[in-house]
Amino acid sequence: MSRMNGDPIEILMVEDNPSDVRLTREAFKDAKVRNRMHVAVDGEDAMAYLRQEGKHRDALKPDLILLDLNLPKKNGREVLSEIKADPDLKRIPVVILTTSDDEKDVFTAYDLHVNAYIKKPVDLDQFIKIVEAVEDFWLTVVKLPPR
Repeated sequence: MSRMNGDPIEILMVEDNPSDVRLTREAFKDAKVRNRMHVAVDGEDAMAYLRQEGKHRDALKPDLILLDLNLPKKNGREVLSEIKADPDLKRIPVVILTTSDDEKDVFTAYDLHVNAYIKKPVDLDQFIKIVEAVEDFWLTVVKLPPR
């Protein structure tokens, strides 16, 4: 699904692992849908981006957020909580993409209204398949709210 005006889908990836960022970029590079991926490497930077503060003054509101739980400065649970409590941000779909399969993390994320929780696989091919599935579902099948 592309935007009505032809603009690419805006994706914010909140991830501090450069390898995961690189793999995700590669998987999205050949996407069926035009997209532009922005990366925040910690929770504070993610919230500054979403609130268009500081160096992110001109940032566009993302259509989809890919969020890791284990982040420096402000963890993913705190970021998710702030996003879902903010009337200007709460409708943005958030997909947790993390190494944690702890039941407590899963319950907490859904209690905080995450849209999907995905455990990152260790295997490289599986990781790419997961990212492609996220791209296919969230950017092709789902109707996203207007910015």
